[in-house]
Amino acid sequence: MSAHGINSMFWNTTQDNTRRQIDIVALGIVTASILLFVAVGSAIGPSVVRSLSGGGPGPNAFLLNAFLLNIAIIIFGWSRYRELCAEIAARRQAEREALRMASTDAMTGFLNRRSFDAGVAALLAQTAAGNRSLALVMIDLDNFKQVNDYNGHAVGDLLLRECARRMTAVFPANALIGRIGGDEFAAALLFDPRRPGTMERTATALVTAIAQPLQVGDVFIDTTASVGLARSDQLEADHRDAAALLDMADVAMYHAKRQGRNAYAWFEPHMADEMRFRSELEQGIREGIGRGEFVPFYEQQIDLMTGELTGFEMLARWDSPQFGLIAPDIFIPVAEEIGAIGDLSQSVIAQALEDARTWDSKLTLAVNISPVQLRDPWFAQKLLHLLVDANFPPQRLEIEITESCLHDNLAQVSAIVTSLKNQGVCVSLDDFGTGYSSIGQLRHIPFDRIKIDRSFVSRLIEDKDSAAIVRAIAVLGEGLDMPVTAEGIETQDVLEHLRQFAGITGQGYLYGRPRRAHELSDWLESGKPDADEDPLARRA
Repeated sequence: MSAHGINSMFWNTTQDNTRRQIDIVALGIVTASILLFVAVGSAIGPSVVRSLSGGGPGPNAFLLNAFLLNIAIIIFGWSRYRELCAEIAARRQAEREALRMASTDAMTGFLNRRSFDAGVAALLAQTAAGNRSLALVMIDLDNFKQVNDYNGHAVGDLLLRECARRMTAVFPANALIGRIGGDEFAAALLFDPRRPGTMERTATALVTAIAQPLQVGDVFIDTTASVGLARSDQLEADHRDAAALLDMADVAMYHAKRQGRNAYAWFEPHMADEMRFRSELEQGIREGIGRGEFVPFYEQQIDLMTGELTGFEMLARWDSPQFGLIAPDIFIPVAEEIGAIGDLSQSVIAQALEDARTWDSKLTLAVNISPVQLRDPWFAQKLLHLLVDANFPPQRLEIEITESCLHDNLAQVSAIVTSLKNQGVCVSLDDFGTGYSSIGQLRHIPFDRIKIDRSFVSRLIEDKDSAAIVRAIAVLGEGLDMPVTAEGIETQDVLEHLRQFAGITGQGYLYGRPRRAHELSDWLESGKPDADEDPLARRA
């Protein structure tokens, strides 16, 4: 039985009983009028016949009038009865349509959250008496907000309807399918718990189907889905309800998303612990931004030929009272997913601009920008506002963007870069060689610098391929008259190898660990002591 049927059963039964009573009353009135017509007609009929044949007086005037009035009542009653039947039929249709609209999602035709929950509860009741299990499937479209932002809500709605069509084609006809959020869907279906492969094949087919590009005009829209599965026989005896099963599937779905997306995962108990930790991280990030727990550390950037200090790259750290000092690869992805990366980044950049204002005017400040921030068309204005507030020269600031930004939205990134460069801000392409960019894009977007990813630099002595890539990027930078920075210099051998290329700057632990602002001031004033002597720097 569908959730729509579950919701409508009681309502329809009650309404049908009421309408049936109205039908009976109306039909009773018409029937009584017909009976009265027969009785009066039989009384005056002989008199009418004798009068018409000239054999006697006419019928009694009162009875004749009653007879004619009875005919009028029959005609009126029958007409009203038919009108009433038509009105009831139209009302029934309107109520069915209203019930359908109240229980389904207008965009996709799937059940809404309330109806889906009711359907899951009914299916759970069926599993209690049989040898079947209920599978709950949670589906979240990856990067759907990005599709809306870049292509408009009309394209987003089209994508939702197309994904709904693909889901309908994958799931069996008896499955309940609901849309429970903007880009979140859920399905529930009974299966044999001894054959979980059935559900795994369904999940695989679902992920594959949704990953197919959607063509809208000349544009291909790419999207994927993260899918979480849970089964009713995993529920505790005292928590066998739809909400608990939905929560389990939701946990599994987020696990699949964190593992790289475009995949499915079955719920496992340890995932709940991960979700609790994740929830603590999210809350800590939101609260930590306001409390100033995110602080800048600074890593030296050196001219490899002269050994001269040219500037610093700012690296964010989370100095959490609960978790300790946390590296950015832990909290940055979480901040991006919960939409807090913009506020976090602006907070740390504002601190860094205040710190760098006290440095020698020859020293530059480089900051990393998240791809999520570059989806904001007002990013350039926000950054320039920070520069004005700090009274910091734009020419001393260098922002670093990764190649993945170019893949997301090349036109918008190009506009932002151009706007910043017009104000004097330098822009470098970070982690070059690890993403999607082509050499042609280096000419379409006016970058000021290329940064070689540390994964190539750290292995260039023992790995010929890495050495070849480093050489190619260095030669490319020289040919394009574009400065090159090598990240991840940790040994003297790597440094000597890089010195064969002209015009390269570098950074890495060979020159010291990243430092806090007050430690950096002491370090600069004391003539650059060994960073390894500082336990705080080691811990960072």
